[in-house]
Amino acid sequence: MNDKSASRAIESIPALLARNAVKFGDRPAYREKEFGIWQSWTWSEAADEIRALALGYLQLGVAEGDFIAIIGRNRPALYWAMVAAQSVGAVPVPLYQDAVAEEMAYVLDHCGARFVIAEDQEQVDKVLEVHDRAPAIEHIIYLEPRGLRKYDHTHLHPLKDLQEQGRAASQQFAPELERRTGKITFDDTCVMLYTSGTTGRPKGVVLSNRNIIESSKSSVEFDNLTEKEDVLAYLPMAWVGDFIFSIGQAYWAGFCVNCPESNDTMMNDLREIGPTYYFAPPRVFETQLTDVTIRMEDASPLKKRLFNYYMDHARKVGPAILDGKPVGAWDRLKYWLGNIVVYGPLKNVLGFSRVRVGYTAGEAIGPEIFEFYRSLGINLKQLYGQTEATVFITIQPDGEVRADTVGVPAPGVELRIDESGEIYYRSPGVFVEYFKNPESTASTKDAEGWVATGDAGFIEEGTGHLRIIDRAKDVGKMADGRLFAPKYIENKLKFYPNILEAVVFGDGRDMCTAFINIDLAAVGNWAERNNIAYASYQELAGHPQVYSMIQEHVEEVNRSVAQDDMLSGCQVHRFLILHKELDADDGEMTRTRKVRRKVVAEKFADLIAALYDGSTEIYTETEVTYEDGRKGQISATLEIRDAKVVETGPTKEVAAQ
Repeated sequence: MNDKSASRAIESIPALLARNAVKFGDRPAYREKEFGIWQSWTWSEAADEIRALALGYLQLGVAEGDFIAIIGRNRPALYWAMVAAQSVGAVPVPLYQDAVAEEMAYVLDHCGARFVIAEDQEQVDKVLEVHDRAPAIEHIIYLEPRGLRKYDHTHLHPLKDLQEQGRAASQQFAPELERRTGKITFDDTCVMLYTSGTTGRPKGVVLSNRNIIESSKSSVEFDNLTEKEDVLAYLPMAWVGDFIFSIGQAYWAGFCVNCPESNDTMMNDLREIGPTYYFAPPRVFETQLTDVTIRMEDASPLKKRLFNYYMDHARKVGPAILDGKPVGAWDRLKYWLGNIVVYGPLKNVLGFSRVRVGYTAGEAIGPEIFEFYRSLGINLKQLYGQTEATVFITIQPDGEVRADTVGVPAPGVELRIDESGEIYYRSPGVFVEYFKNPESTASTKDAEGWVATGDAGFIEEGTGHLRIIDRAKDVGKMADGRLFAPKYIENKLKFYPNILEAVVFGDGRDMCTAFINIDLAAVGNWAERNNIAYASYQELAGHPQVYSMIQEHVEEVNRSVAQDDMLSGCQVHRFLILHKELDADDGEMTRTRKVRRKVVAEKFADLIAALYDGSTEIYTETEVTYEDGRKGQISATLEIRDAKVVETGPTKEVAAQ
């Protein structure tokens, strides 16, 4: 094979699959836990499954350029469906499995999907419900047959049957499959992913083979990933991070993608697999730390003392040992003992015993949470990215990992900061366009390929590390001119296991205020230990002792924030605990758990007004969406509390006015 044909051989995911079937043929490519048993497919077996499905697509009439929607949780067959779509020149469009029918209708209609791959009856029902609003759909292929026997199967097909039909028709369609696969180039579309839509309708981000392969190649080389890695695929398949980790990097490096049995068994499956390469958004790490805290509250006094003693030591020397920095012999010995008694067993419980490289991204992680995991010896790093960047904008090299930055530009990435402080980047991963939206494409990406991130930050002199302040649109000024950066404060508040979510207000105001969501598991455990009875989230959230506990957390954050000259004006003067959890079904969050600030501000305008007019309580009524899609109303009288703030300059605490 000459150099030219060698380069052509890796211009698509199907080409990488063909390479892996030969190079790593007997190595595991996919594992899936079903009925408590792990099933495994090698690269050569996965290639056979994908080829059969691609032939089935051709028999069903899939044309080049068609869009194939894929809906369901992480399963090998659904990953195969995406690669099979690419193999026949079609474009896979994964959707969020927990999206309601209305959200699905928009995406299905916008992309004009002719074919839908649905995991089970629940997803099939949602597609059938919105079929009139997505009229281009011709066929639905399903993975799980349970509950679908009596449906009209005129345009409804089991995925296994489609594969068998493809195998049977191999002689007829193989030449066409080879023709289509062979003509795919770097510039052809690899996948279309819809943004989470924090500020409006989701946009279809078109990513080319060049975007995916170049980003995967450089990031695999950056962290020395090999075919021996194991990853756990549990994040939404519609999210760009999962596509890069579970398809892009997996196919480039040839490592194994492991799919858990369900969300309920995910933590057990994580422990069984023991991934070597792991990714999770901050929310997952926060939840795990909350679980650890709850367990330690229920532990014996001796276990508590041992845990606290060795964790104090780990915070002191753990990150330095992890980074290979000099640490005294006595401290190393004590850390070694701590690893036997505390750190090792804890990592095993968390499923992190084998993690060689771990990443978190999606939003900023609280520095205290970040340092907790690194102190255990887990090589957790931060990256900064976007769907439009094919994930990678900045990345943290080993030995340069810090909680207060997101690292240096990823390989091949250029950065610049404009006069307003907004971050721009240019790289081989920059998306092709927003589908059917040239205006948004032009406003996001200029003629020279520079993309506006929408985030504000600065590059440190000397180190070249990027520091993110907040979303550019969220960064503002207090009435007295001091900087307002809500995310910074919210992340500090969410460090506490009792606080699930926080939304801070203050732009253009004379003080900052906050909404708080309590963590029902953590606070419920605390209430049980303190003999506090409650019948609902709302009742627990409004309990006076819960308010006092949250007030302590807010005031502790204020003392911490006061030490930062740039952001000391962001101390929280007044707060309330919301009577309901912010929910994606109610439009208050995206499917990736990002707060829709504008929606929250409009929906709870009466509560914000009460925070600023001196009220001590406020009656409110709120519309909610139940699990079955029905709408309802809940009402509550919420307490509003003042929190102590620290004067900037003197350290004297004063009551909020």
